[in-house]
Amino acid sequence: MKLHAYLRTFVMGACAGLLLGAMLPAQAADPAPANASAGPLKLTQADGHNAAPMWRDVRRGVPGVTTIKGAETGVLVQSEGNAWRKLRNGPVTLIGGILLLVVVGSIWAYYAWKGQLRLSSPPTGRKIPRFTLTERVVHYTVAGCFVLLATGGLMMIFGKHVLVPWLGHTVFSLLMQLLKPVHNFLGLVFAAALLVMIVMWAKDNIWDRFDAEWIRRAGGLLDHSHVPAGRFNFGEKAWFWFGVTILGLTVSASGFLLDFPGILELRASLQTTNLVHGIGALMLTLMALGHIYIGTIGVEGALDAMKTGEVDEVWARDHHSAWFEQVTAKDKRA
Repeated sequence: MKLHAYLRTFVMGACAGLLLGAMLPAQAADPAPANASAGPLKLTQADGHNAAPMWRDVRRGVPGVTTIKGAETGVLVQSEGNAWRKLRNGPVTLIGGILLLVVVGSIWAYYAWKGQLRLSSPPTGRKIPRFTLTERVVHYTVAGCFVLLATGGLMMIFGKHVLVPWLGHTVFSLLMQLLKPVHNFLGLVFAAALLVMIVMWAKDNIWDRFDAEWIRRAGGLLDHSHVPAGRFNFGEKAWFWFGVTILGLTVSASGFLLDFPGILELRASLQTTNLVHGIGALMLTLMALGHIYIGTIGVEGALDAMKTGEVDEVWARDHHSAWFEQVTAKDKRA
């Protein structure tokens, strides 16, 4: 019995010695806990196999070591992304949704109250050229791209709140897989056509002597009166400079940077660009709703200008009398 006890003690001691000998080299190889001032983060466990110090450094954005070289490739977690996500899914979505409902409701209420702005007399059938074929093609390109881009963008912002409960996650995800590449590609077409439109119509959107009266009388929208104007009135000029030019170029430039994220590289820069793109696109959409209303059902005969490139002389005299006189005087001289 004593022999067995001695053997058992010897075996246990030998095993303990082997285990201790295996642990000592491993402990010697463990580096000290890393921090922001001590150099790159080592993704290893700290003393006593406590990983808390390491993960504190990860959350602070201390860069680690990676074989992939590039901006922020050593940063495992960017905590600032939580602030971007809360802002994008919180105030931007909530306020944007409220404004969208307010604008749509206001347009509907105004139409129910005032109805369509009618011509002062029946059309004569005599047509005045207003837009060339080139101008209409450019306008249709910008407008068509905008409608598709706005549809996809609104679905990206509000889809999970509005469409997912109705369509379900599977159908919504399949729909977005189709619209997202279309959104990325059409954004480039939209930007190119937008630049052409700005260059093409900038000269006709300069302030003139009729704009002050248009502002004073609110364009005749409240009393259904007809205010003198050149080729474009002040409302159209405001839409052109602030909506088409400022917001359009802002959305186009930010969308281009999001299409090619390697240009900015840093996640914080991309998050800021995403907010600029989303807020700018929402503002552009809100303004475009008013422009679309006036150009379609809001004003009698307005749609003919883009459908055929011509308007009835009564429409021209009612809404752009200064331009009408200029065109007719030129025809008489010819």
